[in-house]
Amino acid sequence: MAKDPDFKKMKKIILLGICLVCLINCKPKETLEKKPKLVVGVVIDQMRYDYLTRFYDRFGKGGFKRLLNDGFSLENAHFNYIPTYTAVGHASIFTGTTPDNHGIISNDWYDKFQKKSIYCVTDTTYNSVGTASNRGQRSPFRMMTTTVSDQLHLAQNGRGKSIGIAIKDRSAILPVGHTANAAYWFDGGIDGNFITSSFYMNNLPNWVKEFNEEKNAEKYLTKNWETLYDIATYTNSIADNNKFERPFLGKTEPTFPYNLQELKVENGIGLLNSTPFGSTFTLDFAKRAIEKEQLGTDDDVDFLTVSFSSPDYIGHQFGPASVEIEDTYLRLDKDLENFLNYLDEKVGKDNYTLFLTADHAAVNVPSYLQSLKIPAHYFDFWKFREFALQTIEKYFNANGFIENISNYQIFLNKENIESKGFTVDEVAQKLADEVINFDGVYKAVTARTLQTTRFTDGILNSLQNGYNQKYSGDVMMIPYPATLTGSRKGTSHGSGYSYDTHIPIIFYGNGIRKGVSKKRYTVIDIAPTIANLLKIEAPNSTTGIIIDEVLE
Repeated sequence: MAKDPDFKKMKKIILLGICLVCLINCKPKETLEKKPKLVVGVVIDQMRYDYLTRFYDRFGKGGFKRLLNDGFSLENAHFNYIPTYTAVGHASIFTGTTPDNHGIISNDWYDKFQKKSIYCVTDTTYNSVGTASNRGQRSPFRMMTTTVSDQLHLAQNGRGKSIGIAIKDRSAILPVGHTANAAYWFDGGIDGNFITSSFYMNNLPNWVKEFNEEKNAEKYLTKNWETLYDIATYTNSIADNNKFERPFLGKTEPTFPYNLQELKVENGIGLLNSTPFGSTFTLDFAKRAIEKEQLGTDDDVDFLTVSFSSPDYIGHQFGPASVEIEDTYLRLDKDLENFLNYLDEKVGKDNYTLFLTADHAAVNVPSYLQSLKIPAHYFDFWKFREFALQTIEKYFNANGFIENISNYQIFLNKENIESKGFTVDEVAQKLADEVINFDGVYKAVTARTLQTTRFTDGILNSLQNGYNQKYSGDVMMIPYPATLTGSRKGTSHGSGYSYDTHIPIIFYGNGIRKGVSKKRYTVIDIAPTIANLLKIEAPNSTTGIIIDEVLE
């Protein structure tokens, strides 16, 4: 019995459909996925996670709320090392690893080889570009590992651009690593220009020169810093006039409004850093860079890092509970909205991936906490130094054993110790055993302990992750929670306690799901996640994990 011709035709159509499905499904997955044309890494200097929740009701729809509602937010993200300082944070975010690997152990630290204190990005082998000062003699050479943007350069054989932008030099330089096309930072000296280093180029591009010639920094200082809304509505903050904040030079009280033109006389053009307009100014420059460098306009992926330094300056001066901080974040919310709209227009809504995080958080001003009967402390460095010297004299009848004390570390002089017939290990252990008796020291361990014992969790694990065998000291200490040194006005950071480690991480844009996670992640997970999104190798010393739940 002959088969129906229509049946044969139908069979051919079905078989053809099956073949097409097979061809589609057999294609490599990456050929079906559209990579972003631009990755934007946003770091907010000194942003606590609770600023998102504390100010949420006051944010508009297009800034932080847009990222939270349309992106993927990690609500329990932390730093997993000590110290939580700016340089260390920026290095860790973009290398995907901790100081024990990448080598940036602080902003400044004692170099036991050169016998002097050094700054994380100072490099006198290069010249300043765009300034007559030495503030451009910088490079990332002390960072011993690659960043995710370095890996992108390698994967694309040098195609695509990577540019870092910030007010602080370290915040512009470290994120974009060793292969960057450029890093620009603000020289808040006489001229108030964006500058760079001959590590990147010998002359500023014309568009940077033009931006500087427009005197944009000075324009912002013609404004008054007044609260964005009626100051009576700032109920998420303590009273504007209080004894826990540090006034600007030229002003007797830390209160609104701030006449920036008048304050500039005593504070200089660097005053811009300590106002929310510093963030707006940073984005003005970032948008100019996107336009003039044509970022995100071709098939090669570009990488832009933008670090907002001003919230850190403001936070140090006024503290997390201040009206100044609340106003700073309400204004930053509007800046972010403006920036996201700009990216939509210039790069395209589906053509960029952005992540937002912070380099550390901050403690509430300890004197404010004390006023509420919450345990908080001020560490007396000079008394501690005397105590440590007396300990050496008491147990070893010697001096010259201690070479340096800084960053809650003690560096010992090996030559002097061995000349007296002792070893560094026994001197370090005795110091660790004794300094724990000093009021303010909560924990103390030796370098030898960190080399031979593995702490798998808790604050000693964070201390271990921040300990670099080549560069760190011989005795490492942890103070009480809520402890600072110095002034009782304003705040700081650097510890491994949650007030310094809990920060936002939000992914948004191309390749990112909408959602939220309450699982504990760390900032070193950002770089391998972005690398996986881009289908490139992660930075060469990565110890973070891929956060697969954020990826489509």
